[in-house]
Amino acid sequence: MNPSPSRPRPEDFLELVQKGKRGRLKLYIGFAAGVGKTYRMLEEAHSLRKRGVDVVVGFVESHGRVETEALVEGLEVVPRRQVEYRGVMIEEMSLNKILKRNPAVTLVDELAHTNVPGSHNKKRYQDVLELLDAGINVIAALNVQHLDSLNDLVGRVTGVVVRETVPDSFLKRADQVVNLDLAVEDLQERLSAGKIYAPDKIPWALEHFFKEENLTHLRELALREVAESVERSSYSHAPLAQPRERAATTNSRVMACMSSNPPRAAMLLRRASRLAGRYNTDWFVVYVETSDETPERIDAEAQRHLLANIEKARELGAEVVRVRGEDPVDTILDFARSHSVGHIIVGRSHLPWWKQMLGRSVPLRLVKEGAGFDIHIVSLAEEEERP
Repeated sequence: MNPSPSRPRPEDFLELVQKGKRGRLKLYIGFAAGVGKTYRMLEEAHSLRKRGVDVVVGFVESHGRVETEALVEGLEVVPRRQVEYRGVMIEEMSLNKILKRNPAVTLVDELAHTNVPGSHNKKRYQDVLELLDAGINVIAALNVQHLDSLNDLVGRVTGVVVRETVPDSFLKRADQVVNLDLAVEDLQERLSAGKIYAPDKIPWALEHFFKEENLTHLRELALREVAESVERSSYSHAPLAQPRERAATTNSRVMACMSSNPPRAAMLLRRASRLAGRYNTDWFVVYVETSDETPERIDAEAQRHLLANIEKARELGAEVVRVRGEDPVDTILDFARSHSVGHIIVGRSHLPWWKQMLGRSVPLRLVKEGAGFDIHIVSLAEEEERP
């Protein structure tokens, strides 16, 4: 394993632990299972324990890996919560037991996991947020393909649909982000040697998710994601920027335009989230409510899609704004000017070509009338997106 050259030391995290009342979050990111995220978390836990830190294992999944199981030995493990669901006994992380134990640091694996129905929170990363709010520091692990804004891209480049995701806003909550890098060939060797999956799963994995081109794409994504995260963190902790720098950042604000029932709206929102992340700036999702799109006039299905898309936008970290206006383009541009937006993202029009030629297409009107803005017209069809 080749950890990032700028990888913070365990004592660096310990310094953060000793500051403030809010729980601190350290996040290990990898590009695939088997790069060593859980192993490194456990190593750090032993290091902290030797320094007198009260550290426990909140939830670690070894997947039968002998080396990982050996590192759990000697650490206090908080008992898991056992829940019967559809006749099957399921083990979940016990949020209540960790809160009651109140350690200084807890380890949490598999953040994208969906908790069993009836749990206090739907997802495990939400459990972690509660631990942080309670003042408990967390060291956690995540594979880059589980980041929500990368969901469409990962599906296209790997052919594998990732159903469990974590919003990018969670990543921004991290005080330290560490990339665990490994050469693709070394990871495939680990897989073939049975150090990642059971022998019966190895051939399928090598032919699908663990193909060389897939792993190469994911590795590049992980490296870029961590680099951008470090840049965001450096900027947020830097001394107050000069006026020109502050103005440049403000004018890079991103706005995504959403209608009541856009096709593949989640993809549009993820594109906007990625762009805002690259500029390390605020972003908005603006829904223009015309007289034809009031809640009383749109049908129940469109209303349901709209509410779901608004929830998704908030999960991705956007500020969602409803504005009323009869002309969507004028309303969008007025909002952009008043909120220092620099980038406007809109989906490609699905109007017939002749209506677009008559100037009724919102994207084409934005290009024509939106002087001073960068207009991004996003194709929402199934096509390959560049990293």
